[in-house]
This record gives sequence, C-alpha cells and structure tokens, in this order.
Amino acid sequence: MNKIENIMLTADGYLALEQELNTLKTEKRPEVIKALKEARALGDLSENSDYDAARNEQAQLEARIKELEYKLEHCTIADSGKKDTVSVGSTITIAYDDGDTEEYKIVGSLEADPFENKISNESPIGKAIIGHKKGEVVEVASPNGNFTVTITNIE
Repeated sequence: MNKIENIMLTADGYLALEQELNTLKTEKRPEVIKALKEARALGDLSENSDYDAARNEQAQLEARIKELEYKLEHCTIADSGKKDTVSVGSTITIAYDDGDTEEYKIVGSLEADPFENKISNESPIGKAIIGHKKGEVVEVASPNGNFTVTITNIE
C-alpha cells in the first residue's frame, strides 16, 4: 500500500469511511465467508470457478478493509471551527474574473467530488485559497494558466 503522509478529512468524510468499514466488516465479510463455504462444498477446488470467484472477492474485500483502517488510523480531521479564513471543511463562494460565482466545499483529497462541488485542498483552487480571508483576491496557478478569484464568502 502506498504510504500517505497526511490524510486530511472532514468530520463527515471520516464518518463515511468509518461507516463503510463497519459495513464491510459486519455485512460483506460474512457474505463472502458464506459464499466460500458454499463453493467449497461443491467439491473439486482445482476446477471450481465459484470458489475462485469467492476467493478473489475475499481478497478484494480484505484489501479494502486494510486500506480503510490505514486511512482512518493515519488521518487528520479538519478543524472547521475558524470561519474567518479558508480551511479544509470551509464552504466558500468565489467570484471569477468573468463575473461567474461558484460555491465549493474544501475537503481532503479522499473526499473530493467535483460533481458535488467538493474540491480538494490539494487542487489548484484549494491550494491557492487555503488560509485566505473573505474579500481577498487570490491568484490561482492552474495547468491551463493563471487566473484570479475573489473570495466572497466563507462558511
């Protein structure tokens, strides 16, 4: 597994990972064990595709459980208590040069979902605006060239 030095999560993100881990351990793992037992009961394991499939599913499940346990053990939960500066957990509104405005929630990279306007603290916009205050104009360095945004609201 790749070592992740600093995993940043919001409290909601932490709870979501914790729920997934709990579901995998209490619901999914027993289902896979049952499928393995049923496949083993069919006889010859060398030519038993059901058994092979169940073993593969078990390996994937156990790998995901280990991954989640590692992330939960090595994460930092963002303190979204400060509302005067942008930080992980903040919901911000920014205005672009062309007058468009957009609202984003700043989250850790594991929680990023652009379709839900959740951007990572490691994204170009996230990196640029972290630590800035409402009203500040910030230059964002992006792969497509630099642009400026104005932070119009922080929640």
